[in-house]
Amino acid sequence: MSPTDAPPGPDAAPAPAAAPALVVTPHAEHGVAAYARDLAAAVARETGRRVAELTLQPEALTGHAPPARAHLHFTDRLWAGSPEEAAVRFEELAAHTAVSVTLHDLPQPSDGERNLRRRSECYARVVELASGVACNSRHERELLAEYGGGASPAVVIPLPVEMLPAPAVRPEPDGSVALIGFFYPGKGHAETVDALAALPARLHSHPLRLAALGRASPGHEGELDALLAAAAARRVAVEVTGYLDDATLVERCRHASVPVIAHRHVSASASLTAWIAAGRRPLVADNRYSREMDALRPGTLTLVADDDWTTAIARALDEPESTWLEAEAVTAPDWAAVARSYLSWWETL
Repeated sequence: MSPTDAPPGPDAAPAPAAAPALVVTPHAEHGVAAYARDLAAAVARETGRRVAELTLQPEALTGHAPPARAHLHFTDRLWAGSPEEAAVRFEELAAHTAVSVTLHDLPQPSDGERNLRRRSECYARVVELASGVACNSRHERELLAEYGGGASPAVVIPLPVEMLPAPAVRPEPDGSVALIGFFYPGKGHAETVDALAALPARLHSHPLRLAALGRASPGHEGELDALLAAAAARRVAVEVTGYLDDATLVERCRHASVPVIAHRHVSASASLTAWIAAGRRPLVADNRYSREMDALRPGTLTLVADDDWTTAIARALDEPESTWLEAEAVTAPDWAAVARSYLSWWETL
């Protein structure tokens, strides 16, 4: 493990209470925005004091009395309508404030050649101007080195899992093979339709469907309609729930017959932490990121090779216990540990 890895643990010593102003956004449904708000709340709990929060409004970030230090969560798609505009916006802030950053949604080849170049240039500019850089995994730090301007001394602080109270009685499975979050090509919905279409007939003795627990990512509504039509032609039922509030999402996670994370072009996955927090052990596409998470949290996921989804889903339907966490599963770090890691890191900047 390199010295810039900072995996938090339950025994981490509390750090000094100083924290930069934390930039949050009002986007209720965006995972990066939710993460920024949750981290701010966790830091406030650890320090015992209210944390200064800013919004993305220009006057709040670059007004007459900007904070000396700020921390923000960056993905170009949240910050502006284009990578170029997002880089300019970050430059304006960095000219007034020493700003550290957690990078999300790292550039990678699935962006397409033109967008990869544009997004890579944007992230390289952000890294150049930031007072410190954090990633949520070593996989993302490697993406940054590969497609974001070269090697970076980024600290690695994993996404947290905050375990929810277990239900008194384990819910009955509802016949869904479920994926969490926005639909977009490459997220794994098409691969899951393929797997369901190929399941043995005996496993269709009860209604079985793909459940997309979320909605289409903006701009991908037409592709979702095409997926629904293709699935219907193959007699695979698909349910699209639309946006779900936190409580409803947890209920659906616990009732799902098979929890699935099948996206191929992952950066980091809040879907994985959501499944684990609900007590589930999802089937997860085998890739660099998922192998890292399997090592970090043993017993919390089941790796699935690209050509093994039908077999893996069939096995999960036959062995439902395999889709729930066992007592010895490792779920740390939680929000308190992650907040302490950020506080310790900020003290070094």
